Amino acid sequence: MGLEQVIPAVFLIAVLILVLPSFLRSNSKLKQFIQNLIIWSIIVMSVMIVLYFILK
Repeated sequence: MGLEQVIPAVFLIAVLILVLPSFLRSNSKLKQFIQNLIIWSIIVMSVMIVLYFILK
């Protein structure tokens, strides 16, 4: 595991730590939380698919 993999992982965890508390606070209802989680999953999967085809 090289430095080119460690640095992005650290930044991803840092962003998650910064965003997660307000995300959980704003999604106090289960239905709203699941809906937002699905939306974010679609966004992340779309970005991953696009990056896969670009960097392939």
